[in-house]
Amino acid sequence: MPGKAPMSIKSLMLSNVYDGHRRHGVSRIATGPNPFGLNLSVDGMAVSDSTVTDRVQTLDMRRAWFGDRFTVGGKAVVNWELRALRELPYVGLASVEVRALRDVRLGVEGRITLPRSFVQLDSSVITQPIEEARFQIRRLRGETPQRGVLLCAAAATFTEGGTMPSDTLLRAGETLRFHILGSLVPGTDFADPWNEAERFVIYGLGEGVERLVARHEALWDELWQGDIRIEGDPEAQAFARAALFQLYSNAREGRVASIPPFGLSDREYCGHIFWDSELWMYPPMLFLNEGIARSIVDYRTRLLPGALWKAACYGYRGAMFPWESDDTGDESCPTNALTGTFEHHISSDVAIGVWNYYRMTGDREWLASEGWPLLKAVADFWVSRVEWNADGSCSIRGVVGADEFAHHVTDNAFTNASAKVALRAAVAAAPAGFDVKEWETVASALCLLTREDGVTDEYEGYDGRTVKQADVNLLAYPLQVVTDPSAIRRDLEYYEPRIHPHGPAMSQAILALQWARLGEGEKAWQLYQKGLEGHLHGPFLAFSETAGHGDTCFMTGLGGFLQLFINGFCGLELTDDGIVQLPAALPPHWKSISVIGVGPERRTYTNKGK
Repeated sequence: MPGKAPMSIKSLMLSNVYDGHRRHGVSRIATGPNPFGLNLSVDGMAVSDSTVTDRVQTLDMRRAWFGDRFTVGGKAVVNWELRALRELPYVGLASVEVRALRDVRLGVEGRITLPRSFVQLDSSVITQPIEEARFQIRRLRGETPQRGVLLCAAAATFTEGGTMPSDTLLRAGETLRFHILGSLVPGTDFADPWNEAERFVIYGLGEGVERLVARHEALWDELWQGDIRIEGDPEAQAFARAALFQLYSNAREGRVASIPPFGLSDREYCGHIFWDSELWMYPPMLFLNEGIARSIVDYRTRLLPGALWKAACYGYRGAMFPWESDDTGDESCPTNALTGTFEHHISSDVAIGVWNYYRMTGDREWLASEGWPLLKAVADFWVSRVEWNADGSCSIRGVVGADEFAHHVTDNAFTNASAKVALRAAVAAAPAGFDVKEWETVASALCLLTREDGVTDEYEGYDGRTVKQADVNLLAYPLQVVTDPSAIRRDLEYYEPRIHPHGPAMSQAILALQWARLGEGEKAWQLYQKGLEGHLHGPFLAFSETAGHGDTCFMTGLGGFLQLFINGFCGLELTDDGIVQLPAALPPHWKSISVIGVGPERRTYTNKGK
């Protein structure tokens, strides 16, 4: 994350690397050493907020670089570009170009900075010859403050000819370009992170900046094969691209890791993995980037043993996934939040994500080896979790549903409906001859409560009070449990005014999605605007969880609005028979929306409205 000061880094994080949380005792995603530290001076004048003018920042979402351009003391123009290299997950590149407006002396000092709470174990500088050039490589090794996780950084400040001198005379009109190649390597991923950090830098130096950038941009070209194109609304187009850029930036193919609610932009919610991943961020990736979707699914299948152990510890069979998950598979939610103990629908959310991966890819070999064991375990959990009623129905008691304002309730609509979907997915995935009768029985008997007017009740005894976020409305989409248009409309009309006005923004996206499918384009547009109001900030379209100022990126909300574009306005639906395109109304002023690169066959779907 770039900082506000010129050429600064606010924080540097690696996905799925956790330290301890000092106050709560649970895990917390770790920040790490910053190998891109730079002291730059012009004629002895240090670059700082007070010495620069004409400053312009740029975020190039197409090629994934961040730029900072400014003038120092009227003497030199500086361009700084930062890239988290896509081809090298542990490596970044900062490039600096200085154009002298008059004769100046340029001072350059690269440094590795360590977060204040870290324990520094070692630092050194080595000289590495590569072909005809010689490069100095800085190294630093430190431990996180709570759990002693080893993080190692290495960096080189260089030009094409070798190490960048600390003092250079630059004549008026001349331009100098130099770079910082930095790596950050955790001991959780490598047995020898100290040397691996150095190897990454040596490799990058050997490749050269031109090849590094070319490979980075080629991989981003591949990512943008999955795209959303809106005709008739440049602002909506920019937001759709910003949302895709953020999700693409915070996950990668081949990395067994998922996306926290704020990605790698902030340590809010400790960087844990919630239902936010499967229900909100994963679906757009499943439609547009199978590699990232597979990484999210692999994260859950790898941690299945922890879910099996948790179920056993609470007296249940099968798999009970943690509400907040880290790299261990254990429950990571602070105990002051009852969600960690009672929000059990997460197991269904995980199972549905797994089943949808199969429905999208049709990969039977993967289903048999990876998907089926998880689906079976979640189905077994729900069979052991339900309680039977005298009338032959069954209930799930003592839960927190998607509406987290309601604690310890019975027959929460989303919990019960998602359990039904998970059980039926396990039935559909079962090998020939496997006895699924108990799963079918429970799925059919699970209660979904309705009021006299036909509105779905959120839970037993619900009295119309304010809800935190969409719960009942999720039964129509994404669960596909409530399918009758009149029933969907009734639930929308009843619950929309009861959703908290300052709740998470993705509720408005899910409501808008369903109105679009009901043919109400104007209503969908109004809710789209309501969902963005107060949540979208600045020229780079940072998106906050709740209305108000924010400079972080709430990936959950972005995922919800991407679903509005893909599954709402474009009408795409994933079924057992593959992708179908449902009728959907566009906002009145839109001309069309196209979703590019969908599914394994990379198809294009377009909705031109009426």
